[in-house]
Amino acid sequence: MMTTWKFDTLAIHGGQEPDPATGAVMTPIYQTSTFRQRSVGEHLGYEYSRSGNPTRTALEANLAALEGGDHGLAFASGMAATDAVLHLLEPGNSVLAVSDLYGGTFRIMQQVFRKYGLQFEFASAIPVNSPQETPSLIWIETPTNPMLKLYDIRAICSWADSLSPRPLICVDNTFATPYLQRPLELGADLALHSTTKYLGGHSDVVGGAVVVRDDELHARLSFVQNAVGGVPGPLDCFLILRGIKTLAVRMERHAANAAAVADFLYRHRTPSRVFYPGMKADPQSELARRQMRNGGGMVSFIHSGGEAQARRFAESTKLFTLAESLGGVESLIEIPAAMTHASTSSSPLAVDPALIRLSVGLEDVDDLIADLEQAFQAS
Repeated sequence: MMTTWKFDTLAIHGGQEPDPATGAVMTPIYQTSTFRQRSVGEHLGYEYSRSGNPTRTALEANLAALEGGDHGLAFASGMAATDAVLHLLEPGNSVLAVSDLYGGTFRIMQQVFRKYGLQFEFASAIPVNSPQETPSLIWIETPTNPMLKLYDIRAICSWADSLSPRPLICVDNTFATPYLQRPLELGADLALHSTTKYLGGHSDVVGGAVVVRDDELHARLSFVQNAVGGVPGPLDCFLILRGIKTLAVRMERHAANAAAVADFLYRHRTPSRVFYPGMKADPQSELARRQMRNGGGMVSFIHSGGEAQARRFAESTKLFTLAESLGGVESLIEIPAAMTHASTSSSPLAVDPALIRLSVGLEDVDDLIADLEQAFQAS
């Protein structure tokens, strides 16, 4: 029956049943490191919590249901999930990645995996006419972090089908969430998340996830997950499961507030450019309507006063909290060039120092806009 349920129902019930031992409606927190075996090598499905834990199993099944996949894998962070995907590759393999992407992703590619023989090419547009090498993996963020650029997943997958051998396609779906966008249904092989963000939704847990359909790919990732051990604890899994239950209603409010904030910024005299794919004036609004349910909860803009005024603005908000991360119920503001994307400085992927990124939360939108207005006046 689960496959016929709509998203809001899957978010609450997907991959979960009342606990058979007690009838508990919420999946219990199996706070144990090990499990008793009936005899040597004969267990009840679990032997050690790095290899598997019932709370994590429920989360992984729920994630798979939300993304329309067959297998979900939970990790201790979004970067642990990224590390696992890159571990699928061999020395000498090449990765074609979008050129606007999370600073931590750029850092692990350039400073960790490059020295083990992987090659990385960063492109502002994919498909590319002539990649340096036929990639073994295409890495997409859409919307991107922090410029909110969209990539046409279906078109990229169609192009990848023409390459030999066909590369794997991984879509970081953190900004969109499976509520707004379903990469696997558009042809991607892997959907990746920092579950710290919208899936958890309350700024109280760190986690990551990968969802796939292919059994062999799942087996390879499961091996890495267990061998490397970057897995979440049961309490973390419980918190993410709890957050997911309200994902659909939260994303609708995030998007409604973000659209209003983007419209305010677009009409204001100070920003030189506003980035929000759900805004009609955004050049990618047609792709957003085709590929996403709505524009999401992230808004970025470039302060026309340059870096100094952008920093003063970010330090002048009272309701928007100056902090890294995103996707929580509270609104956050940051300067990516100096914060989440500092690792891209002095590289071709460096972010404009006057760019401001907003994670628009669930507060009253009038209060949010008033806070931005007073910050413009104060800076």
